[in-house]
Amino acid sequence: MKGDLIMNRYLIEVPHPPEKNECMRSIAIFLQSGSHFLTNAEWGCHDGEHKALFIMDADTKEEARTIVPPAYRDRAKILQLEKFRLEEIDDYLKVHPL
Repeated sequence: MKGDLIMNRYLIEVPHPPEKNECMRSIAIFLQSGSHFLTNAEWGCHDGEHKALFIMDADTKEEARTIVPPAYRDRAKILQLEKFRLEEIDDYLKVHPL
């Protein structure tokens, strides 16, 4: 967190080709990066989802993208995450009923 500002939270998915050597190559690149986020990425390869997944806090999607190794940046899918409170939904439904 910077000052009093709350950073946004992002789920980052970084796909790679499904061949075994590509899985190992991608994992090695992430582990060798030294980045806390990349070295702690989760992998979906054993379940047929050939991608690295991790969550990070950043100010913007562009900032989140910079953590991805350059060779994978154009393929990375970055989703801003949000949590909702029941009270927020109740207030919305009072104004906009279903």
